[in-house]
Amino acid sequence: MSEKPISSDSCLNMTLDSVRESLIGQEDTIIFCLIERAKYPINSPLYDESVPGVLGSLVEYIVKETEALHAKVGRYESPEENPFFPENLPPLIVPAHNIPQVLHPSGIPININKTIWDMYFNQLLPLFVQEGNDGNYVPTATCDLHCLQALSRRIHYGKFVAEIKFMDAPEDYSPAIRAQDRATLMSLLTFKNVEEMVKQRVEKKAMVFGQEVSLNDPDDKKGKYKVDPSMVSRLYGEWVMPLTKLVQVEYLLRRLD
Repeated sequence: MSEKPISSDSCLNMTLDSVRESLIGQEDTIIFCLIERAKYPINSPLYDESVPGVLGSLVEYIVKETEALHAKVGRYESPEENPFFPENLPPLIVPAHNIPQVLHPSGIPININKTIWDMYFNQLLPLFVQEGNDGNYVPTATCDLHCLQALSRRIHYGKFVAEIKFMDAPEDYSPAIRAQDRATLMSLLTFKNVEEMVKQRVEKKAMVFGQEVSLNDPDDKKGKYKVDPSMVSRLYGEWVMPLTKLVQVEYLLRRLD
């Protein structure tokens, strides 16, 4: 995968082009995560909140425990990572990383993972996963976790995009920030032609990455995909890009604090 995370050495030299390159690489990650999740049916018992011995659903338990483990070794020290259950995180057990702070302190806590969680399970999952129950609950939950983390990382990258756009042209954004004018900020951040290009790119990637291949009959699975490419385009158009812009607006509203 071509995703390039922001490292402690590079984050002080961020440009809009470098962040866009990371966002393009994250498209690959998201699509591959969706393809992996599509291998399993819905497996609805995972989301049942009446599992004996577990507070909440099994998928909640797995996400919480995984985040707790990752928190101990520093995952959430990175400005790219936003936990789904921040109230559940234990303290570090390793020395903290010296990561330069590139985001405005007031914007760092922005976390819309509750919205992403609801979108993923209640709106997105039924669009690309078959009905049924094959009993593979832990592998399925692991795929859900990877999808959630990839979507969260991509959407919260709006903080970095907003910071760079502000630093490049503070005079464009400052009046709307002082007025706390969400509508104007959203208008400044919206480029319909760019959004359409992104939708077309992710749809094409989903076609390339997810096409069914047969060596015996090259034509028998032509046009068959592990995940519907139009669904990936819809994911970006209806949720990923709008939620990213929401994060950008929330960040900019705090940028002059």
